Amino acid sequence: MALAFDEFGRPFIIIKDQEQKTRLRGLDAQKANISAGKAVARILRTSLGPKGMDKMLQSPDGDVTISNDGATILEQMDVDNQIAKLMVELSRSQDYEIGDGTTGVVVLAGGLLEQAERLLERGIHPIRIAEGYEMASRIAFEHLEHISEKFEFESSNLEPLIQTCMTTLSSKMVNRNKRSLAEIAVNAVVAVADLERRDVNLDLIKVEGKVGGKLEDTELIYGIVVDKDMSHPQMPKQIEDAKIAILTCPFEPPKPKTKHKVDIDTVEKFQTLRQQEHKYFDDMVQKCKDVGATLVICQWGFDDEANHLLMHRNLPAVRWVGGVELELIAIATGGRIVPRFQELTTEKLGKAGVVREKSFGTTKDRMLYIEHCANSRAVTIFIRGGNKMMIEETKRSIHDALCVARNLIRNKSIVYGGGSAEIACSIAVEAASDRHPGVEQYAIRAFADALDSVPMALAENSGLQPIETLSAVKSQQIKENNPYYGIDCNDVGTNDMRRQNVFETLIGKQQQILLATQVVKMILKIDDVISPSDF
Repeated sequence: MALAFDEFGRPFIIIKDQEQKTRLRGLDAQKANISAGKAVARILRTSLGPKGMDKMLQSPDGDVTISNDGATILEQMDVDNQIAKLMVELSRSQDYEIGDGTTGVVVLAGGLLEQAERLLERGIHPIRIAEGYEMASRIAFEHLEHISEKFEFESSNLEPLIQTCMTTLSSKMVNRNKRSLAEIAVNAVVAVADLERRDVNLDLIKVEGKVGGKLEDTELIYGIVVDKDMSHPQMPKQIEDAKIAILTCPFEPPKPKTKHKVDIDTVEKFQTLRQQEHKYFDDMVQKCKDVGATLVICQWGFDDEANHLLMHRNLPAVRWVGGVELELIAIATGGRIVPRFQELTTEKLGKAGVVREKSFGTTKDRMLYIEHCANSRAVTIFIRGGNKMMIEETKRSIHDALCVARNLIRNKSIVYGGGSAEIACSIAVEAASDRHPGVEQYAIRAFADALDSVPMALAENSGLQPIETLSAVKSQQIKENNPYYGIDCNDVGTNDMRRQNVFETLIGKQQQILLATQVVKMILKIDDVISPSDF
């Protein structure tokens, strides 16, 4: 870009390759940006809540994903518009930070943009709207703090945690099994959590899936599941009190790394070479047996001859185990990963109560279970399902539930779901708007209206009359001064979310409001868009 002046001294801008660029300025730019943001929100709006619809996305390779997780849908969508990409980033940051509420945050941002558009048409300056939104988001943030409740849970009573995870899973495809999956997620998090430090390392929870069986067969294993089997079919299928050597060095005779050629011209020379190799490998196996190992897990492979020798020397082995799995096995069994044979000692062996091979279905797919480990801090959630898409979606749902349980261990505050928190915040923001003289008052009121877009979408997706239902719940909240009334999506007969046990985490809700407000402020402040024109 360069600045030039016409004959009257007025500056104008010269843009490089001007004829190939399109340019939107002022109100037109803001309206174009807002409509792009609203378009993304409209797509996700229908997949909010327990009765939300799923989206089916096909990648260029032909892979099909079926999901109603906001972050997943937006990740898979091929979005060209820059503002729409901001909405994708918005749901991604909610997913990274909280793990749940990715659809709600986009719907809220869409509601805020819709309200901003009306204010812009009335001639209110975008900066004043952004400032009003900022004030309103602070009021809503504090009000959430005010209506939140703390709940206490011990490792003996995990019911509140399970109820909150069930709320998360009720809007997913797996909602018919939400009780058992919520229990699995909570038990997994509690198994790896450090309750004194209130910290959870989700890397210690491995989520594995295998096609076949039914969703009810999903189980939590206090140990590690590896998608491998014993290297020889005649090796024992179950080893009690296993002592495991975890190796990252190749378990076979070394290959000469020289460029020299070995000429073997007689049978005797070949026999000598073979015996030498045999002896070398025998020494390796003996070394493992001497330190007391009853199972060898190796990162590399070994050839058939080595396999045959291992079977004869009664040393079960597993080959080609990936690096991540090796680390988890080492954490779970309390063993050390050994990079060289010379360093193998008894102290470095991992201990497991039982290592067993389990086969599935008629195809006899086999997997290795390492259970009752010395250190039960690494666990595996093993998912079964009718097809690959179901398993992938269950993995995403379980991830959301794990994140919710982790957030509750970090911060025990909850608010009630079903849109009740949004309605309560909307009423509080509406009431606070009168205290602000000036143009911001309109923006604060608009923020209150935008908060209603979440319960409205919930009512719409549940097949209820949206406006009628929302106004009934709102008047009920105001009349009884009770922030626990929400939208009765499942038609239970009561819209008191306390009795329905619909909980959400406080930090998740607060994060939604803050992130949505930030993105909308950013979009409102753009007034000049220069983009390459399509031709």
